[in-house]
Amino acid sequence: MSRAALLVLADGRFPAGGHAHSGGAEAAVKAGRVRSAPDLAAFCRGRLHTTGLTAAALAAAAAAGIDPLDLDEAADARTPAPALRATARKLGRQLMRAARATWPCAELDALAAARPRGAHQPVVLGLTARAAGLGPEDAAHCAAYESVSGPTTATVRLLGLDPFEATAVLARLAPELDQVARRAAEAARRALDEGAGALPAASAPLLDITAQAHAAWPVRLFAS
Repeated sequence: MSRAALLVLADGRFPAGGHAHSGGAEAAVKAGRVRSAPDLAAFCRGRLHTTGLTAAALAAAAAAGIDPLDLDEAADARTPAPALRATARKLGRQLMRAARATWPCAELDALAAARPRGAHQPVVLGLTARAAGLGPEDAAHCAAYESVSGPTTATVRLLGLDPFEATAVLARLAPELDQVARRAAEAARRALDEGAGALPAASAPLLDITAQAHAAWPVRLFAS
């Protein structure tokens, strides 16, 4: 397995469109729930252990070789908010373009053909990791990190937060990121025998509610 490929895939400069999304941080800032680095840490921790775990498990399962179309349906079932389903598919479509240019493979081509409007981003991420020669836990690490790095970067822009403090939030979450990635990879191994229903379905209802409200804002800095 190539650790260099993992760095490329997890790099925020990888052209997958994530920079345009705040992961719910914009709505949280406007509502006054995130005003400081400690608030950001609490927000990211909650996101990591809910939607982050779910995304990491889906990515790990795709990297393990589970049918991505089954996983795409499982992702739909785990994403109750229409706004978040639309966002996940848009990000999946953008990631697919970058992935096929970077690590061409028949599995990516097949998923792109089956889901021309985009598969869920974690599923595409896991399949991309597989194409890059990475394993399920690598894919899980990538998805878990994305679940908190996006909101962190967005909050720096939204609040003018000190980037050193924001990066410290991510660094302090590192042990929990490792824990979530391990849990996700273990769930993917179970799903190989039991099916996609064995994957976690952790949720964050407030993120679902605020995503729907955010989608209707007439003026916003981020797409989600």
